Amino acid sequence: MPEAGRHRVGILVYDGVTLLDVAGPAEVFKVANRFGAEYRIVLLSPTGADVPSNLGVRIGVDGAVGAEPAFDTLLVAGSDRYPRARVPTDLADAVRIPASVAGRVASICTGAFVLAAAGALDGKRATTHWQVAHELAARHPTCRVEPDAIYVRDGTTYSSAGVTAGIDLALALVEEDHGPDLARDVARALVVYMQRAGGQSQFSAPLQGPPPSSPALRRVTDLVTANPRGDHSLGELAKHLNVSTRHLTRLFHDELSTTPARYVESIRFDLARALLDRGHTATQAATLAGFPSYESMRRVFARKLSISPAAYQRRFSTARRVNAG
Repeated sequence: MPEAGRHRVGILVYDGVTLLDVAGPAEVFKVANRFGAEYRIVLLSPTGADVPSNLGVRIGVDGAVGAEPAFDTLLVAGSDRYPRARVPTDLADAVRIPASVAGRVASICTGAFVLAAAGALDGKRATTHWQVAHELAARHPTCRVEPDAIYVRDGTTYSSAGVTAGIDLALALVEEDHGPDLARDVARALVVYMQRAGGQSQFSAPLQGPPPSSPALRRVTDLVTANPRGDHSLGELAKHLNVSTRHLTRLFHDELSTTPARYVESIRFDLARALLDRGHTATQAATLAGFPSYESMRRVFARKLSISPAAYQRRFSTARRVNAG
């Protein structure tokens, strides 16, 4: 029977589960208990048998997920296996009823694939790791996937982005239960952000889509990529191909679902981000990437990442600084 006054957190594990998806959120709830919370963490597997993690470390469990009373919070950890393959029927079946009766249910990273296979994300907003968000949306078209979110809440259903975002989600759940002061104490104890600014885009690699099928459009995209600092106004790009600006705009829309200006901006943004990663100053990065000014680059960073170039660099640049000149 549930223990009076204690909030039971069940964490579902299974063969190949990502260990950090389990340990990160569990540590948040454990540390919260030091500051006055009363969480009881229960590790569960589909059959009640211990399971090997992705690192080969064996995880001892407390029982089978279906044999336990309803949890206040049920977390489904992720695995590298199930974006690459379909979630086994027995795993989806093991989650279905416990997820439907839990006070709230949440997925960590690719655990969203397990929740979705169990029907728990039908008609709901959700997120997962940015690299496989498109696959989740394709497999489960009624789930409204938000690929840039760190975590998403839809009613009593929660989902989080890749691996360490499970810590962000667990902190949000602690804040929901006990308020911001206790959650802030936990964040400080773990030396993590209380709430990360920006979305997953700040962690993703530059988007490298397939090359345009049109030879003419490929010449333009190759030109921009080879020399981001060049004059790539709509008129100049159209002149390079000897076509009208309207025709060039239509080519970009039909093949790349964007405008010429947005394409040029995205190439410059990716280059600027790489330059910041290498330690260039924001001003240097703006100039070398071809932005007309630092301010124009800052606006692009704010729109794409919801953070400034300086904030991005503090989190992701190397310690090595590049000398000017």
